[in-house]
Amino acid sequence: MKTDKRITSFDDHLDEQYGKVGTESREKFQEEFETFRIGVLIQEARKKQQLTQQELAEKVGTTKNYISRIENNASDIRLSTLMRIIREGLGGSLKLSMDI
Repeated sequence: MKTDKRITSFDDHLDEQYGKVGTESREKFQEEFETFRIGVLIQEARKKQQLTQQELAEKVGTTKNYISRIENNASDIRLSTLMRIIREGLGGSLKLSMDI
């Protein structure tokens, strides 16, 4: 079977686009990806509970605009705010892990 030499792994693609793991550009990409992922997780949980951004914002004591900015990766979020959104707004809990 003939293989296409242009096909690369996702890790190879990231290395090419953002540099090797440990480089400043790759670390920046990883950080931005995690921020994006948090926004997607919040949005999915909100929709699963059939909450609008406005309803979630009211439960948490913030604005619809702020929830929208978090979900669309346009705003940094403080850990205390993230915990409040998850606990008070979505009725969940936050679990963190670290890779050192």
